[in-house]
Amino acid sequence: MDLNTLQKKYPRFDFNGFTWEYANGAIAVKFDFIIEPDLRFAPRLVIENVSQESVKILGKECLDNFIFNLGLAEIPSYWKATCAKEIAVKCGYLDAGQIRFWSDLFSNGMGQFFYENNLAPFVPSFKVETVKPKIYPRPLSKRFSPDFLVPVGGGKDALVTYEALKMAKKNIATFVLNENAPLKRLIAAIGTDNISVKRTIDPKLFELKKLGYLNGHTPFSSYLAILGIVIGALFDKKYVAISQERSSNEGNVEYRGQKVNHQYSKSFEFEKKVRAYSKKYLARNIDFFSSLRPLYEIQIAKIFSGFPKYFPYFLSCNKPYRITDSSKTTWCKKCPKCLFTFAALYPFCEKEQLIKLFGGNLFEDGALIPLMEELVGKVKPFECVGTRLETVAVFYLSLKKETGSKKLPVLLEYFKNNILYGYPRIEKQANTVLAAWDKHNFVPIAVEKVLRSFISIKIS
Repeated sequence: MDLNTLQKKYPRFDFNGFTWEYANGAIAVKFDFIIEPDLRFAPRLVIENVSQESVKILGKECLDNFIFNLGLAEIPSYWKATCAKEIAVKCGYLDAGQIRFWSDLFSNGMGQFFYENNLAPFVPSFKVETVKPKIYPRPLSKRFSPDFLVPVGGGKDALVTYEALKMAKKNIATFVLNENAPLKRLIAAIGTDNISVKRTIDPKLFELKKLGYLNGHTPFSSYLAILGIVIGALFDKKYVAISQERSSNEGNVEYRGQKVNHQYSKSFEFEKKVRAYSKKYLARNIDFFSSLRPLYEIQIAKIFSGFPKYFPYFLSCNKPYRITDSSKTTWCKKCPKCLFTFAALYPFCEKEQLIKLFGGNLFEDGALIPLMEELVGKVKPFECVGTRLETVAVFYLSLKKETGSKKLPVLLEYFKNNILYGYPRIEKQANTVLAAWDKHNFVPIAVEKVLRSFISIKIS
């Protein structure tokens, strides 16, 4: 369906309401979204193993505010179906600062959606239909234990965060959204307390996709940020340590005068904004930060190569079957994330070990040459991968590792003959990237010391 037809038929998105109840140690949440006139959605969320004492300490007013904000973070996933020009908020109040925050998320976080659907970017107007409370905003002022919460999605980054915090002698709990069999095995390998949360998408959204309604990427990490802060407060964790790196700051493509960044909601720009938002509107004393912000993906891969115990368990491929309850971890070996992850680990791991992990040598698959060119090209793949320069660096370092080989793998041969000549300073640039440290971060000093020690260690 075209945008004009959809917007005429569905002029407004209503955040109509939400409910929550605490029973049997779990908080069960239900949201009520309506795209006027006749599309209704009821996404759900269940947070398990919440103590009755925690619910009592936080109180209804605080939990209402938390869940209201989770509902706001959920809106883009459903709004995208019709791109209504107006969003009406009927179950809570937004001040001017909040409207700026959520409008900015639409402006910057939906760039890929507009690009992929060939639409002119725009920001829906927010209309608040509730009366301003006498005292507003009212963020939670409770003080929390100095413990750390690490969201785990299966990738190598969160595992590096966990190991850095463990080395810094911090008390750590993990939290997992929609835990499946591979994630259960990973959590077991980590061996720490885990908090499980289940998010259920309204199936009507999938039906609309089949019917030709709009679909595409949304800034899901923004939802995880708000959820992480809520989980931190519920489980008495002051520090919410996400695992987003310096590489996520780089955009993918320019589109209609605007930078499109697949990872906007993982960027430092968004991290700063959500930290400020949390302290003003959610919980003053929760410290939300990315523990890996100073580092590039290549540096994280180097560090991760020193923890082979996680090799059988970590998950970096985003293909649909990767999130099922499959009996073993698999890699599709055809997507940008698979190729980048393989290349990033190649210089630092034993070759046979890596080939066994992936079920093959991706550098020997000539069909991946176009993907390699995309990773270093003008339009970077819409995946969570390294910057263009560090991607060139990982292929260069992989090529160096093959020094003395009688025959180069297909991709490295192509890289040597067709890409490398454009980077005459790559040796120096690769070394610079490997030793880099971005000062723009909120990493606690104790964790910074560990990370700096990691990147200074020579790992073979």
